[in-house]
Amino acid sequence: MEDPYVSILIPARDEAGNLTPLLEEIRRALVGEAYEIIVVDDGSRDGSSAELQALKSAGFAELRILRHARSLGQSTAVHRAALAARGHWLATLDGDGQNDPADIPGMLALVRGSEGRADGLKLVAGHRVERQDRLAKRWASRFANDLRSRILQDGMPDTGCGLKLIEREAFLRLPYFDHMHRFIPALIRRHGGRMQVHPVHHRPRRAGVSKYGNLDRALVGILDLFGVWWLIRRTRLDVPVQEIGG
Repeated sequence: MEDPYVSILIPARDEAGNLTPLLEEIRRALVGEAYEIIVVDDGSRDGSSAELQALKSAGFAELRILRHARSLGQSTAVHRAALAARGHWLATLDGDGQNDPADIPGMLALVRGSEGRADGLKLVAGHRVERQDRLAKRWASRFANDLRSRILQDGMPDTGCGLKLIEREAFLRLPYFDHMHRFIPALIRRHGGRMQVHPVHHRPRRAGVSKYGNLDRALVGILDLFGVWWLIRRTRLDVPVQEIGG
């Protein structure tokens, strides 16, 4: 079987009703592309596992299913999927269907245009230009983005967007820790990787409610922010090494 060019990574916790239409959209968006889909069932207690297994049994050959016996969080789910992935590029999507898979081909076109160059892209980060979340969640996100941008100087307007395209090798070089997915742009930049922001669509949820928190994660996010600030200041990998001579 042909190795995939891109692996679609989806962390999902209690997303029954959202997964089938999302995976069908991915299939339509990536016609002609070599891809795989890895869904990490992060300790779901609804019908998510049965829904995924039904899709697999129905012949959804591109689908791979990983499962945590209990919820370990979005970052761990993404990291586990990245370790299992076979694609050169990783496209991360939230399992709630709010990210639009139709944006992925445009992001792939950007990285294909830069491959083989010394300054090639390592990350294309989605920017939700028209948020479809509740007002409180948008305010919390704006505050978090402003604070993060001031402290880390990562140049990202919307690091909370779940839709990102990341070179797998570059991602696996990053330090793993809980909530790391919110700091991928800052960590990629500190390791010398070039990034580009790409406007993407954002949609209302089809079913269910957010499982990975909102205002309840603010204090943890602030602690993580200063931890990443400390980590970046201790990193000395932003300048590549050069071998001299034959």
